[in-house]
Amino acid sequence: MNWSSQAIRDAARQGDYGRVVSLVRRDAGVSQSQLGDACGISQSAVSRLEGRGAASYDMAILARAATHLHIPPRLVGLADHTAAHGAENGQHDVHRRNFLAGTAAAIATPTLAARHPKSADPGQAATLRVATTAFRRLDGNTPSRQLSEPVLAHLRLIQTVTGDAEAPEQRARLAAAGSEAASLAGWLAWDMNDIGSARTWYGAAIKAARTSGDRLLTAYQLGSLAGFETDVGNTAQGLALVRKAHRQLGDAGPAIATAWLGTIEALAHAAAGDRPAAEAALDQATRSTDALQEEQPPPWPWVFTFTHAKVAATRLTCGARLGLVPWVTASQDAAAAALTSSHEKQRALLMLDLATAQLATGRLDGAFALAGRARETGARYRSGRIIERARGLRRSYTSTTPPRAVREFDDRLHGIYL
Repeated sequence: MNWSSQAIRDAARQGDYGRVVSLVRRDAGVSQSQLGDACGISQSAVSRLEGRGAASYDMAILARAATHLHIPPRLVGLADHTAAHGAENGQHDVHRRNFLAGTAAAIATPTLAARHPKSADPGQAATLRVATTAFRRLDGNTPSRQLSEPVLAHLRLIQTVTGDAEAPEQRARLAAAGSEAASLAGWLAWDMNDIGSARTWYGAAIKAARTSGDRLLTAYQLGSLAGFETDVGNTAQGLALVRKAHRQLGDAGPAIATAWLGTIEALAHAAAGDRPAAEAALDQATRSTDALQEEQPPPWPWVFTFTHAKVAATRLTCGARLGLVPWVTASQDAAAAALTSSHEKQRALLMLDLATAQLATGRLDGAFALAGRARETGARYRSGRIIERARGLRRSYTSTTPPRAVREFDDRLHGIYL
């Protein structure tokens, strides 16, 4: 993209940031629907964003669009000269590294205020949460090993600022911000297959959420740990955590919370081999998703919207875990958005679920072709979770004379050292 083009310069100078997004999106060949999925908003919301002219903008959504399209922040009114420099040179990896460095430098600024409590910004927690959200959005196409260090530095900053806060209300807000950052640290450790660290950080996230007094956040962190424990084989613990999360939500939880938690519960029941319970949880998730207002951004701590495609993707995974090939094939079309999403690591895990179903029907070539694509994603992003899942799929197939597709898969898999 030519960032110095006259049209982009004119739009940026006039404050028409929506036009900047539109020009870059079209040049990149990205549809409004695809951009909406990446930003957690609908296609019509993207259309409205692009047509706002020089009016005021929701800067959080604008930042999401700019990050996804790799637009230099200064061109949409977001000052970050370090990140802009990398993007102007057209170097995506350099842009990403500079963004991480620039964000780490930017979030260090509140420390100065924290040393002088009387001048502390009452919106400090919100500022720190914005930085965490940026890191979370980078997760889909950034190796966790690159993100982990700046995220942990960010978390240490939040802990320092929280320790310096005097007012109980401010400490509660900062504890909530710390909870989200700790949960992200846990997610990154999980992706690196560092199970011990992941469990430690998720536990810290739950403790901080309880300190904040935010029941919705506490439910979110309990559900996150439930998903993790289920995935690593502790199904009974996962289901116990789901029940605790439901108690935290009560009857007044937002639809996105009950929909998301329903999918976590369904995966746990599927891992336990309980088809009726998994189906009941999926039905509940579907009903809650029906109640969502997709035109509105999701409530914090959710960053992405929740759609029927995500419920379908969960049904696909449940089908793979239960050995129910009809569930997988019936869900494949509805889960298409998840299978083509910009979150490459999540897409690779879903591909491995599809591969599991194909393996169960004897379609070896198709199964190992899909697994090979997922394996390459895991190697590119150095994702221990993906590679270990690929190894698990390979262990499930036994033959003294494996065909060529399997031998080629083995050759690449055995050469991966993370």
